[in-house]
Amino acid sequence: MHFIKYLFLLILFFMLSLQSYAQRQPKVLTDTLEVTGVCKMCKARIEKAAMYVRGVKFAEWQAETQGLKVVYKTKKTNPEQICAAVALAGHDNELLKSTEEAYEKLPGCCKYRDGVKVH
Repeated sequence: MHFIKYLFLLILFFMLSLQSYAQRQPKVLTDTLEVTGVCKMCKARIEKAAMYVRGVKFAEWQAETQGLKVVYKTKKTNPEQICAAVALAGHDNELLKSTEEAYEKLPGCCKYRDGVKVH
């Protein structure tokens, strides 16, 4: 009988520990990632690429700050996945550089490398 009582207490303690841990982990996080771009077309492309990532709930890029504000579910995605999607769309960011192939697909007004900024 004592064994069952102790087993029950152990299971209860374990469940409460897990619940406490889960409550401490943020479920939704807001972050700002550095993403290079130039114009309104860049803005649309960057935001679309970020929003395509599963778990991203909000994405807004600003040319003035070169910052991409994202709100995402931490259990579904992370900054690395968001930056990978943005790089695939042709935009360098704080974690990844876009491939030459993806960059070359950008329209002329969106070219940002080598100091070229055409508005």
